[in-house]
Amino acid sequence: MRVLVTGGAGYIGATTVRLLIAAGHEVVVYDNLSKGHREAIPADVPFVQADVSDHFRLKATLEERRPEAVLHFAAFIEAGESMRMPEKYFRNNSAATLTLLEAMLANRIDKLIFSSTAALYGEPRRTPIEEIDPLEPTNAYGESKLMVERMLSWFGRIHGLRYASLRYFNAAGSDGHSGECHHPESHLIPLVLKAAAGERESISIFGADYPTPDGTCIRDYIHVGDLAEAHVLALDALSERAPLIYNLGSGHGFSVREVIESARRVTGRRVEVRETARRPGDAAVLVASSAKIRNELGWAPQHPDLDSIMASAWEWVQRHPTGYSTHPAIAPAVTP
Repeated sequence: MRVLVTGGAGYIGATTVRLLIAAGHEVVVYDNLSKGHREAIPADVPFVQADVSDHFRLKATLEERRPEAVLHFAAFIEAGESMRMPEKYFRNNSAATLTLLEAMLANRIDKLIFSSTAALYGEPRRTPIEEIDPLEPTNAYGESKLMVERMLSWFGRIHGLRYASLRYFNAAGSDGHSGECHHPESHLIPLVLKAAAGERESISIFGADYPTPDGTCIRDYIHVGDLAEAHVLALDALSERAPLIYNLGSGHGFSVREVIESARRVTGRRVEVRETARRPGDAAVLVASSAKIRNELGWAPQHPDLDSIMASAWEWVQRHPTGYSTHPAIAPAVTP
């Protein structure tokens, strides 16, 4: 199948691009490189550097490449920032996706895989979270993604769009090619590994008095390769059924202290810890059930244990001690 991957130079997008190619799909990557990295994409993959909100460039790309499906990863993902700059998230995550959907409609492209988020659920009423649970985001990031899911539902009903929405919390680890490299970094596992590598003095624990076994927050971590596999499976399944709404997760969570201890075991390094006050809005436990996609598509994480995820991330960090060579903000334009 010919596919366009928006945000395909990003961490999860680039990992998925390689799996799509391995599965025999023809891939074109569309990314503005505001967060992604050109070198994360295989050199022989056609690449268009442009923004999803650029209607004319997007339309021209779809007309030229004639993809049969789109995998949509292009989005801002920082929940904290979204509560300071909600307009940034609604414009990029919600409005730009509408531009994409209009362009797809004009070009009769009726298949979309949407990389969504479990932030749609907000404060969970039960654990693990299931797809039928209420969608009540507690931050603008989650709301911006929920707006997209609502648009997809209407496009499906009115225009026959066949779509899948995949909801998950924390991607982690490495497939050997792509690794977490954000500017600035805010995710726990890469921050802990920076501390292990001596690039940070310590790692902060925001709150140690939560109602969890060790007092720290519990989160669902899933290997980036397992996430990518789920996206490819969903693409294949769209020909048979639609819409598809799935949570992706390991089925159990790990606490902040467990993540730190895993980093110590895997790296053999000392990691200093500093306990500080809770952050507003942090839930005690966020874990998503993936029973539905396991039962319907046969998906199962190949890296369910934390040490395996951590080891793959640490291996990538050791091979890329300064991250990617080109910072996203100054990456050169490359177009076919």
